[in-house]
Amino acid sequence: MGTGVLGGAWDWLGDGANWAGENGVWNRLAEHVYVSGLALALACAVALPVGLWLGHVGRGGALAVNISNAGRAVPVFAVLALFMVSPLRNAGYTPTVVALVLFAVPPLLTNAYVGLREVDRSVVEAARGMGMSGRQLFWKVELPLARGLVMTGVRSAAVQVVATATIAAMVGQGGLGRIITAGFNTYNTPQVVAGALLVALLALLVEGVLVAADRLVAPSSRHRRTLRTEHS
Repeated sequence: MGTGVLGGAWDWLGDGANWAGENGVWNRLAEHVYVSGLALALACAVALPVGLWLGHVGRGGALAVNISNAGRAVPVFAVLALFMVSPLRNAGYTPTVVALVLFAVPPLLTNAYVGLREVDRSVVEAARGMGMSGRQLFWKVELPLARGLVMTGVRSAAVQVVATATIAAMVGQGGLGRIITAGFNTYNTPQVVAGALLVALLALLVEGVLVAADRLVAPSSRHRRTLRTEHS
């Protein structure tokens, strides 16, 4: 990619006229964040409880993970295209959100399940021997020790959803993808590059926010060592 195109993309981003109005960056960014946030929230609400519960009980998890991962073989755009020839085609962002939820579930479910199953079994058995109930075991031992892998799945799903939400533009809906498709339609390569840069920057920002949030709520290294030593 030549410096001329990158310079043109920078000039496009620096033009205040491209940030205002219904087709401006701010409005498209708000649409993109809304669709991505809603899809990620719904995917977490579906996948995390299932994955954590299966990891806790230790039964049926491998089958659930394999089934969810099989869905990755189906392109998101193909799922969206099927929705657009169904009654959902007039339901606003619903087809896009549903397609993104299906796309985000596998990494969330897999990491939640694997995170619980990889908790040191000797720690779990020691906690049981101390008389902990299943609920106490989950909240006080398993979940704190599995948190890192679970959050990795959340970050992975969030970045994938933000990047993939550009497909909404393919069916005439909003989001940063509209900037890219508008650039293609007018043969404006700098605008296409500017839209792609905005999506990439948003994905990096989302991951950075999630990393910071994870560090804020994470137990200290001393607390993690205490969890392991108390039950060993």
